[in-house]
Amino acid sequence: QVQLVESGGGLVQAGGSLRLSCAASGIIVSRVYMAWYRQAPEKARERVASINISGTTFTSDSVKDRFTISRDRAKNTVYLQMNNLKPEDTAKYSCFAQSGGNYWGRGTQVTVSS
Repeated sequence: QVQLVESGGGLVQAGGSLRLSCAASGIIVSRVYMAWYRQAPEKARERVASINISGTTFTSDSVKDRFTISRDRAKNTVYLQMNNLKPEDTAKYSCFAQSGGNYWGRGTQVTVSS
C-alpha cells in the first residue's frame, strides 16, 4: 500500500524559508515520478515542482529560482525547499506519486504573512 506523508508546513513571514518533506512507503521515490502540488482557496491546483526517474526536475515559473525539489534515496523522501516565500505562496501543499496509479498525500498547509 502506497502512503505519502507530508510535513514541514507552517506559518512564516514573507522572505522566510520552509522545507517540506514527503515520506513515502510502498514505493521507492527514486524509481517513480514525484511532484509537489499546491492549491489555494478558490484557485486551481498548480504543479509546483516535479522530479522524474532520471532525476530531471521541473519547477513552475511562479516559483522558479525560489523553490527546489530533491529526493533522498536513503530516507525514501522527497523534499521541497522553499526560499524567499511570498504571501501568494500561501496554499495547501500536497505530495504526488505516479506508480501504476496516482497517489496523493493529505497535504500540509503553508501560510506566508506579509
